[in-house]
Amino acid sequence: MADNGKTILVVEDEKTLLKLESILLKSRGYRVIGATSGSEALALVQQEKPDLVLLDVMLPGIDGFKVCAHLKGAAETRDIPVVMLTARTRQEDIARGREVGANEYITKPFQSAQVTRVIARLLGES
Repeated sequence: MADNGKTILVVEDEKTLLKLESILLKSRGYRVIGATSGSEALALVQQEKPDLVLLDVMLPGIDGFKVCAHLKGAAETRDIPVVMLTARTRQEDIARGREVGANEYITKPFQSAQVTRVIARLLGES
């Protein structure tokens, strides 16, 4: 599929999952950049200005909740959609994801179609 011009930052500390998510998104025409920690994600957002961030919660160092809160709290990044994609399924975690500004909260194991549908909607493609 041709490049659709949109860049997605995938933040996932499990390298196998990072690779799988990247393949899924590249097959849909997205440019994908990857980060394996919260601090790396924050640096890449500043450098790359992605159109959307797909963010795990459990990360080394700065967790996904703090990354999301930082992004949503800064004027230059607050409009970037954030999709939390995590194994954290407790209602408290989902509520916290919403509190810190996540646009969507998807739990693992996830269905590829669900993730791509949510991304397309947030990027105004559906």
